[in-house]
Amino acid sequence: MLDVRRMQVLRAVVTSGSVTAAATDLGYTPSAISQQVAALEKQVGLALLERVGRGVRPTAAGRLLTEHAAVIGGQVAEAEAALADLRAGRTGRLAIRYFATAGATLVAPALARFRREHPGVQVDLKMTDPEDPLGEVTQGRADLAVVVRPHDRLHEGVHLVHLLDDPYRAVLPRGHRLTAKRVLDLTDLAGEPWVGSEGPGPCLDAMLEGCAAAGFSPRFVVESEDYATAQGFVAAGLGISLIPEMGLANRHPAVVVRKVRRPEPLRVIQAAVRETSLGQSALGGLLSALGDAATR
Repeated sequence: MLDVRRMQVLRAVVTSGSVTAAATDLGYTPSAISQQVAALEKQVGLALLERVGRGVRPTAAGRLLTEHAAVIGGQVAEAEAALADLRAGRTGRLAIRYFATAGATLVAPALARFRREHPGVQVDLKMTDPEDPLGEVTQGRADLAVVVRPHDRLHEGVHLVHLLDDPYRAVLPRGHRLTAKRVLDLTDLAGEPWVGSEGPGPCLDAMLEGCAAAGFSPRFVVESEDYATAQGFVAAGLGISLIPEMGLANRHPAVVVRKVRRPEPLRVIQAAVRETSLGQSALGGLLSALGDAATR
């Protein structure tokens, strides 16, 4: 394979008209320039320069390689400019995954700010509910995913950034005896029929772990994996439920919401990022936007 660096040395000699001038332009000694040209001639098996008075001129082979060197030099310059734009966050592409309740609260305002600050970056945005979007990052299909912290699991190649803690709230039908209390102990709900609001995964794990810490396991009489549907079942009097605060943006008019304590179950919302993507300026801008959205 032809040595591209030596081709650029040849080009400098041809365009400047002499070995000495090329050495001055490139910051080398004339001897070093001559050695590079000689090595290239040996590689191609043809003479590339011929002497003319005090200078040199290219042979046919020298002109051919000089023309290709100019094209290669232009392409390298374009690549360097493109890398500079990518490094600065002016261009590029980010694949982002999220779960439903994080969409309106976190992702929407963060993405609106990100697009204002990085208009040249393409965003591949997809919701993965009911799947846990963490797998999209671990398998290399996404640069960032908004996830619920995985319990007792470390994932090689993934960096987690804390965004916010999302506490679970008790959701009761209007007229329920427990609505008289402003704050409920989690054990107050132990003997109640429960309406499930979570499918299997880290969200359900967080809720069940809170109940286990309070000394009981909930008795589910209705299963639902949708917060709005779960509120409908509660409103109909079929049971009580625990729903995270982010999932209660649209409350059913026939339910009452109360804080719980001792303990207060919560799900930890984090941004999972591929460690190989951390150096991207655009990704840093998105993390900053998500962090600001989480504090509002």
